[in-house]
Amino acid sequence: MTVQPFTATVLGSPRIGPRRELKRATENYWAGRIDQDELQKVAAGLRRDTWAELTAAGLDSVPVNTFSYYDQMLDTAALLGALPARVTGIADELDRYFAAARGNADIAPLEMTKWFDTNYHYIVPEIGPDTSFSLHPAKVLGELAEARAQSINARPVIIGPITFLLLSKAVDGASPPISRLAELTDVYAELLGKLADAGAQWVQIDEPALVTDIAPDAPALAEQVYSRLGGLTNRPAIFVATYFGDPGAGLAALARTPVEAIGVDLVSSSVTAIASVPQLASKTLVAGVVDGRNIWRTDLQAALAKLASLLGSAAAVAVSTSCSTLHVPYSLEPETGLDDALRSWLAFGAEKVTEVATLARALREGREAVAAQIDASNAAVASRKTDPRLNNAALRAQIAEITAAGVQRGSAEARRVAQEERLHLQPLPTTTIGSFPQTVEIRKARAALVAGEIDDAEYTDRMKAEVAAVITLQENLGLDVLVHGEPERNDMVQYFAEQLEGFFATSNGWVQSYGSRCVRPPVLFGDVTRPEPMTVQWATYAQSLTDKPVKGMLTGPVTILAWSFVRDDQPLADTADQVALAIREETVDLEAAGIAVIQVDEPALRELLPLRDTDKAAYLDWAVGAFRMATSGVSDATQIHTHLCYSEFGEVIGAIADLDADVTSIEAARSHMEVLDDLNAIGFANAVGPGVYDIHSPRVPSADEMAASLREALDAVPAQRLWVNPDCGLKTRKPDEVNASLANMVAAAQQVRAGV
Repeated sequence: MTVQPFTATVLGSPRIGPRRELKRATENYWAGRIDQDELQKVAAGLRRDTWAELTAAGLDSVPVNTFSYYDQMLDTAALLGALPARVTGIADELDRYFAAARGNADIAPLEMTKWFDTNYHYIVPEIGPDTSFSLHPAKVLGELAEARAQSINARPVIIGPITFLLLSKAVDGASPPISRLAELTDVYAELLGKLADAGAQWVQIDEPALVTDIAPDAPALAEQVYSRLGGLTNRPAIFVATYFGDPGAGLAALARTPVEAIGVDLVSSSVTAIASVPQLASKTLVAGVVDGRNIWRTDLQAALAKLASLLGSAAAVAVSTSCSTLHVPYSLEPETGLDDALRSWLAFGAEKVTEVATLARALREGREAVAAQIDASNAAVASRKTDPRLNNAALRAQIAEITAAGVQRGSAEARRVAQEERLHLQPLPTTTIGSFPQTVEIRKARAALVAGEIDDAEYTDRMKAEVAAVITLQENLGLDVLVHGEPERNDMVQYFAEQLEGFFATSNGWVQSYGSRCVRPPVLFGDVTRPEPMTVQWATYAQSLTDKPVKGMLTGPVTILAWSFVRDDQPLADTADQVALAIREETVDLEAAGIAVIQVDEPALRELLPLRDTDKAAYLDWAVGAFRMATSGVSDATQIHTHLCYSEFGEVIGAIADLDADVTSIEAARSHMEVLDDLNAIGFANAVGPGVYDIHSPRVPSADEMAASLREALDAVPAQRLWVNPDCGLKTRKPDEVNASLANMVAAAQQVRAGV
């Protein structure tokens, strides 16, 4: 097969729009403020602009079909005819798609969990006995046609069959989805034929599952699948992309197949191991030397040396990002609040595309062709090594002293007794996870503060009024442990980053978390210290309004790391301890101010888990240690809560117990309390609050439905250890949805409590 080679590309691009245009259009569509034609017009404009910008930057192969209205795994389920039967009765294709993603008044959505070890969430396809795979290629063929009409050298991108099935969930007693690989491979073969007929020269098939230990036989499966697909006579050239880690044996397996190109994440992989695969001599190696998921400027000289060392190992070497730039903001250009040194260390999406083009040019024309860019890169690398903001010896000494003294509290039983005497809670106590809806009034007040239309005092008064309203609402609903609702917080990580030294909060650094949910991860660039208390005034104000206990709400060190762009010049464990010390100081101040319950959220504990089994124990050791450092400075009578959500918890169950929080609230609504059996299997004996309803869906479950969930939970957890709560914070929901759901939750707790 003779195809046009390419030399510079990225594996994918953001789709939310540089100013979150897709988020706004999608939410307006959901609210009925615009119709489907208007939504599709916005989407088409974003695709057109993205492809044009990538081409203008110097890429000679542009990924298409990376656009999504919600999620690429859900797109793949739709492509393969694998949407659940409960949504197939919806006539409109887009509404059927959104019902699978987020549910509606009558339909429960699919589960959602984290995409490998990133902060992106994907929709988990359900594969049941009645799932019948069939090809529905209108989206991918449509985007290919759009791009070709724009004279774009377009490369369709599709999630591969191995990754799709390994990340799907068996339902209704079905066999593991991967057992249907041969059947699904036939559908991919049909798709490749249609892409070839539509003019695609290349197709990118993503198989990030090959960098994990999800399935020990994944390399063998890859060899089977891509031998079959590579042997087709009517197909585009196949580029199989792996990313987020080292493909290990999967690389050699792919290299033994007829595929034309293989992509490797060289930010995470060993060049030596890759160069030792002899079969690469006949392939194009797509070398991911530009980090697609962090925001640090590429060391161009080091990257060029990597590329040069691979030239003799493959038939051709193309330059790429390590993964899709979906995980980084669009551009550094809007960030005007940076000092010159910090700016010189950074590269967002647009800058990474430029780095790819620069390195590809250096390979073609030699180092001298890009000497100025390499010199600037060298200067930035040197300045990071000597900047005093990254070298606080006193901080390191303080952490070492605390660690040496130990980070344990009293026994769980001693803490339980002390807390019962202090809190006097009834069985099945009710609470929420922390945040309440960020209303239009809250957002307007924040915008007015940023614009200088109101001062800090006026903003504080408005937020206090919101806190008072939330406390009153919770008392009227009958909740047992209250929260202040977090109206003053823009985000559960950014809020703290803005008050800690060593962080920079972006002004427009938005990335997609899931669907229309976007976040602005702060940049953790230096040593972390806490100049002053961050939450005490809000917690104590809320507590002054009620006799019921109010939780102090903090974000844990692992989650702050996971949801930030973190420095890459020291071990993550060291950075985690620095953040943990800042949180520890905050818990001590909250306790001193009279707060009896403190929640330190770690929803990202599973998220940072390494993808290879050999690396997991070391990670969990330092992650648990950081949490204990953050929470061990308070007395036994102060109740420590934590919260975990939207992850596959099996691999971290032991670590959840080792956190030793007094109360652990955990997502369980979409997974139907499955996690409780896992906790019991390891002898978990502290209190637990499995979420009794899913806050990521707009539907309001009935009191009877939640009572049924509670009774299911009581089969696994005794009443004296069971808490009642939603499965996550309420920030993204509407007030009427929250009020109705919480009223039903309290009614469900009362109903079940009466029978205990």
